[in-house]
Amino acid sequence: MTTTPLAARPGRAWWRVPPRHVPVLATAALLLVMYSIGVSQYRAFSNIQVVFNVFIDNGFLLVVAVGMTFVILTGGIDLSVGSVVAMTAMVSASLLGNGLHPAVVLVIALLIGPVLGFAMGCVIHFFDIQPFIVTLAGMFFARGVCTWISTTSIPITDGFWTSTAQHRIHLGENFVSVGALIAVAVVAVAAAVLAYTRLGRNVYAIGGNQQSALLMGLPVGRTKIAVYTISGLCSAIGGILLSFYTLSGAPLIAVGMELDVIAAVVIGGTLLTGGSGYIFGTLLGVLVLSIIQTLITFDGTLNSWWTKIVIGGLLFVFILLQRLVGIRTK
Repeated sequence: MTTTPLAARPGRAWWRVPPRHVPVLATAALLLVMYSIGVSQYRAFSNIQVVFNVFIDNGFLLVVAVGMTFVILTGGIDLSVGSVVAMTAMVSASLLGNGLHPAVVLVIALLIGPVLGFAMGCVIHFFDIQPFIVTLAGMFFARGVCTWISTTSIPITDGFWTSTAQHRIHLGENFVSVGALIAVAVVAVAAAVLAYTRLGRNVYAIGGNQQSALLMGLPVGRTKIAVYTISGLCSAIGGILLSFYTLSGAPLIAVGMELDVIAAVVIGGTLLTGGSGYIFGTLLGVLVLSIIQTLITFDGTLNSWWTKIVIGGLLFVFILLQRLVGIRTK
């Protein structure tokens, strides 16, 4: 029996891209165009260290965006991430300043986010309250704790913290930081969880249609609580990375980070209503935001607010793109 090649089958084009991949491919194309413009306009832009610097300067943002991707894939939202990042950095700086051992501080700092995320997830599920208002309350709570700890910046002078923050891992003539490698590791683990585990399949199923997921017997409540716990954990890791990056904790640090994170996730192709999106797309979204900032820095004549203007324009474009290609899961 002979078979017809895929390319020759009537009604099916081998080159046709599934609609859910279009936003991710558009983000990748945009990233390549922006990088090409940078290389053509600024000679130093072609230096591989510029790429490494993007990960060094935005590792904490990338980690937090990974956690937000899990939440948005279920059709939820987490407005508390920026405040949790700040609270983690403040708690770390305060405890280190009081002479607590760095290992103990790390454990405490890593528990802050997941505990708060777990609590918010339980409230969202058991009391059937909208994630927007629950995580808004979490945002105010975490920011209030920051101000309660201190109204001013707390410097970090601990030997382990400073040596880790300043350590450089050399790759030939270039280098990356410990924080950048941690961020890449978080991306790899998260991508594997979404692609190859039962939790990942449940996340997509709930985001696609929660009622169908319930009828299929999937653990909707447990999965919802899990994604907010994961988001809290990523925020805690992001807070530690930010404390490495700034060697301080400040009550007003990371204000508005949740909006940057949501923008990165949406530009990366994740549907705000859930059910469609990839960690790789979120990585591309963070890189796009970072390249915009880098281009404006290299230009030197544009105000930093142009970053927000360009990001706002891109958000409009990608929301419309998602609508036009018909990626609707509800």
